[in-house]
Formats: sequence, C-alpha cells, structure tokens
Amino acid sequence: MECDGKPGKPKLAVYWGGSCGGCEIALVNLGERLLALDERLDFFFCPCLLDRKNKDVEELDDGAIALTLFNGAARTTENLEMARLLRRKSRLFVAYGACASSGGIPALANLDTPGSLSRTVFLESPTVENPSRHVPGSSSPYCTPALSLPKLTGSILPLSAIANVDYLIPGCPPEPETVWSAIAILTGADLPPKGSVVGAGTVPVCDECSRIRGEKRLRRFVRFHEAVPRDGECLLDQGIVCMGGATRSGCGALCPGANVPCSGCYGPPEGVADQGAAMVGALGSVLDPGELAALPEGEMAARTDALFEGIPDGAGTFYRYSLAGSLLRRRRP
Repeated sequence: MECDGKPGKPKLAVYWGGSCGGCEIALVNLGERLLALDERLDFFFCPCLLDRKNKDVEELDDGAIALTLFNGAARTTENLEMARLLRRKSRLFVAYGACASSGGIPALANLDTPGSLSRTVFLESPTVENPSRHVPGSSSPYCTPALSLPKLTGSILPLSAIANVDYLIPGCPPEPETVWSAIAILTGADLPPKGSVVGAGTVPVCDECSRIRGEKRLRRFVRFHEAVPRDGECLLDQGIVCMGGATRSGCGALCPGANVPCSGCYGPPEGVADQGAAMVGALGSVLDPGELAALPEGEMAARTDALFEGIPDGAGTFYRYSLAGSLLRRRRP
C-alpha cells in the first residue's frame, strides 16, 4: 500500500523524539545533496517537514519503509510507541544521533526522578513565576473530550533497549558528511554487520586532531572559561578536559580545531564499552599529585580532590551524551 507515496521509490522515515531538532538541521545541511537523496528515496514520514499522520504509517504493510532514521531520546510514552511502530514498519531501523544512540544530553535527567525534575522546572526554578503551583499532568480537563498527553518515562534508555536497532549514526548532531556517508552505506548493496556504527570512524578523535601532544603530567584542571587555549597545543596538555581520547572519530576534530575541547558527542571509539570510564581512566594516568607517600590520609585525599576542582560536574563532563548507554545508565535508588 503506497499511502500516496511515490510508487516504486523506497520510503524514508525520519522521526523526532525527545531532542532539540539538531538532527533535522543536519539533514537539511546536506544542501544540494538533498536533491540526490530525493531521487533515491521517498520522504514518506517526517513530522517536522511533512503533514503526514501516524495512521498513515499504521496502514502500511510491515517492512514497507525502507529506512527509518529515529532521532531523539525516548522520553515519553509516545516516543516508545512510535519507536515500536516504526521498527515494525521498517526494513532498516537506525538510531540517528547521540540521543537515540545513547540517550544524549536528555539522559542526564536519569540522575534524578521525573517528579523531582518537574518540581525543579515548574516550581523551584528562580526564574519561574507559578503562584498557583500548577504542574503539567497527563490529561486536560479543559477539553471535551478530555485531552490525554504522553507521560514521561521513568528514565531514558538508548533506542536499542526499546526496539531492535540495525545501525547507529553518532553525533550531536551528526556532521552532514557523516549523514551523507551513512545514507550512502545504508542504501548500498553491501550492508555492514548489524549493530555497526555507520558514517563515522573507529579510532579516537585525537587521531584526526592536528594539535601537538606532549608528555602529560597534570597538576590541576581548569574550566574552559578560565583559560585562553594556546593555538596548536593539545588542550588536555593545558589542563582543559578534552574528550577526544575517548570519543569516536569522524567529525574531523572540528571543535579542537576551533580551540574548543571535544565534548564527546560521537560516543566511544570502537571497542570501548563505557566512554566516561575510559576518559576517567585516561585522566588518572596523567595526573601528578606530587609525593603522597609520607602524607596523612586526610591530606592525601584533600590533595587528590584539589586536582579535580576544575571538573565540578563529572557526569556532565564524562557522560554528557552517553549516560543512558553506559554501564551506569542512571542514578540508583
């Protein structure tokens, strides 16, 4: 059943879950290559671009969509339903971007409960004026019939924990070259093994970074706004936490090239199970706390803690994009 699609042309679906919309912008940033994509695939379902309804997807035969790029975190019950529906209707189901691949920035909410987050956002934030102390609920009494709203999930999971994911495209958002390369692979004759990351590299970002690295013996870390990075010198050598050593290549090391530390949005390199743990381990090997052997235990701990004063938010630094897909996943009760 074509549902007003273009007969004979494979269907493409792009779904927007709990995200900022950057992955859609990355698609638009293909520029003129969008015309080549349109020649190859029929943009059948894309809520932010097309006025097509969920029922149009439901009416399709299973497997009728050739390729679905699902971006955004599964933050609501609606996201979960759409993930399962699009999985069923798609021959290839792809986690598109960091949020779908490993939770992304939305998954930092896993460090708290939905109830606590709602109180913070709608009641306790210094910039909120809410004298009636209303907090959004799951239905509205002001509509006839009553309007039901999607509920927040207890925690954010990677898309692969909700539905069978064939491939992953990393990035927050993926660079247009990554998107184009991934689509070329996914629409080609020879597909890589299921579960592969497509469109990106396999080695760390450091391997494609032009900055010169020296021997690291760090006595302290500095927050990025506290330093003026020296051109051409490894940012980590300067005490600025750069996630390049624990992040997958393929972006072209654009951030370090612009004097900005890598924040880790392409996820871990090949063979690394936990991006944050890999980075913490790497930092532990380059810290120089000085001579500790003769110090009392309390002073030893204080000196070690002082080394990390420049990293006030460990979770946001080491797991900014990967918490839901990490070994930690969320805060334990």
